[in-house]
Amino acid sequence: MRAMVFEQVGRPLVAAEREIPRAGPGQLLIEVRACGVCRTDLHLLDGEVSVDHPPRILGHQIVGAAQPGGRIVGVPWLGWTDGDCVYCRGGRENLCANARFTGRDIDGGMAEWTVADERFCFALSDGHPAEQVAPLLCAGLIGYRALRFCGDPPRLGLYGFGASAHIVAQVALWEGREVFAFTRPGDERTQAFARGLGVTWAGHSAEPPPEPLDAAIIFAPDGALVPVALRALARGGTLVLGGIHMSDLPSMPYELLWEERVVRSVANLTRRDGEEFLELAPRVPVRTTVNTYPLERANEALQDLRAGRFSGAAVLVP
Repeated sequence: MRAMVFEQVGRPLVAAEREIPRAGPGQLLIEVRACGVCRTDLHLLDGEVSVDHPPRILGHQIVGAAQPGGRIVGVPWLGWTDGDCVYCRGGRENLCANARFTGRDIDGGMAEWTVADERFCFALSDGHPAEQVAPLLCAGLIGYRALRFCGDPPRLGLYGFGASAHIVAQVALWEGREVFAFTRPGDERTQAFARGLGVTWAGHSAEPPPEPLDAAIIFAPDGALVPVALRALARGGTLVLGGIHMSDLPSMPYELLWEERVVRSVANLTRRDGEEFLELAPRVPVRTTVNTYPLERANEALQDLRAGRFSGAAVLVP
């Protein structure tokens, strides 16, 4: 099979021919139909999130056909947990210290075939294009978990309007919330994209919103946005940090946290998150904006993501 392989931090993925993997007990052999490209893949490439045992096939937003039979399944970031630790037994398997993650500890979907633990795969309908569904499996799931941590905010701010934010915005608008989109300074194209989805306001991250926010989510991996977002929050507001990696947070005055503002992170996802969100998404309905690339252009897709050259999400199609 063809695969794009991570070999070393700071180096592009390498096109390679690999043997088609064999499914072990409890695993599915999956013919990949689409694999979303995630900012986490950039963190892996850059060494900000470690890959302990390279070489590794990246990619953790996988839609494919399980063989034999061809039933359509989705494979997310969470690939395996021990099931027995205090976190797994307490309904917080996303915090399992022994967890293994697709495309980091387990070969992922930037290939023509992959294998995955059947217990951590999601059943999907065959009625939707695979490239449209793939971004839901991480950008959508992490965004959904972050949104639930916001509580019930009438006014929601989204900092970094990429794959996750453009999905979360649709859910929040469907729930009747006002959404405020924040982009890089000068990124008028993304601001227009956000307005096209129906947000109340779109501007750059240094601008204060026209009214205080009840909650905000930061998807951009920039720690300097934390005090900026806190200044935009109303009293009692919640700020959720939605990324797996973020640059260091700057020193800031306590007054930004005072008046019962809350800052919390989101770590990974649970299978329950996936089941809830994948049931909700067709009811909204969530419509992903995707930019497709053939498998061999995975490095181009990653660099386009890094540079912000597209709106929505990037997806590889073998």
